[in-house]
Amino acid sequence: MVLLSLAVIVDAIVGDRGLLAMLQAREQYEATTAALQQEKAENERLREQKARLLNDPTAIEELARGELGLMRPGEKLFIVKDLKPPAAH
Repeated sequence: MVLLSLAVIVDAIVGDRGLLAMLQAREQYEATTAALQQEKAENERLREQKARLLNDPTAIEELARGELGLMRPGEKLFIVKDLKPPAAH
């Protein structure tokens, strides 16, 4: 009887549906839930960006300037290089 009780207790802790498996499943659930929240936030950000690009002409210009480096006709580009400070004596 004691061996049978011990086997049931061990199975309840480390079995396929035991305490350890339940804790691992809970941990995986929480990680998946957090990843889902991040994806939902990213989707919302992309929806907002899409709406802005569809409705705001300045958004398209900002994107073209920032990502593609485009300029308006007549604009001039100045490249300023960092200079090293003079050596102190």
